[in-house]
Amino acid sequence: MKLRRALSASAATAALLPVAMAAAPASQAAPAADIPTCYDLDTAYGQYHNNTFVGRSFGIPKSITLGTHWTTYTATLTNASAKELKTFELSAKLGSYVYNEGERDLSPYGDLQYWDTSQRAWKTLRDAGGNARGTIPGPKTLKPRESVHVQLRFRVSKDLPLDQAYDAFTGLTGTFVDRYRDMDCTAHGDAGGGFSPRKG
Repeated sequence: MKLRRALSASAATAALLPVAMAAAPASQAAPAADIPTCYDLDTAYGQYHNNTFVGRSFGIPKSITLGTHWTTYTATLTNASAKELKTFELSAKLGSYVYNEGERDLSPYGDLQYWDTSQRAWKTLRDAGGNARGTIPGPKTLKPRESVHVQLRFRVSKDLPLDQAYDAFTGLTGTFVDRYRDMDCTAHGDAGGGFSPRKG
């Protein structure tokens, strides 16, 4: 998984102030949803490389106990490029990778929330399919070396069947419109981590 990267410019980042969460509606559609991803436009040689973001997360343990206890963590995305991102959108997810037929995704058994700084309350993320994921209100632009910080928390129900191994993860994603092969396309960066669920 490419969810976790080290932040090298620690001195520069330490001077960055947290970006306040804007009051944009969480139901807002994804930016330029009708255009392809930059990875779709890429060749078989993997020539498109997204070095825009540096992502960090703090507080995601290697394993969690199933039940009602919340695990809280902080995710940070920093614009490490020289360009201002003007079509920036935040989202978060909780789930697991499905490698084989018959395996299940952990997401419907989990709860994921973000801290809404404007309303000072936890808000639940859940999509129409019942999965623990969704869009988070945030800034619509991100200048070079500017960071966005989001506090999240998650839990996984005791109802999760442990008849299979779960390669589970949670994290924050930043999406923006880039330019590649003379076309507009969407790219993203992540900040999060993986964990294993276990019975209490």
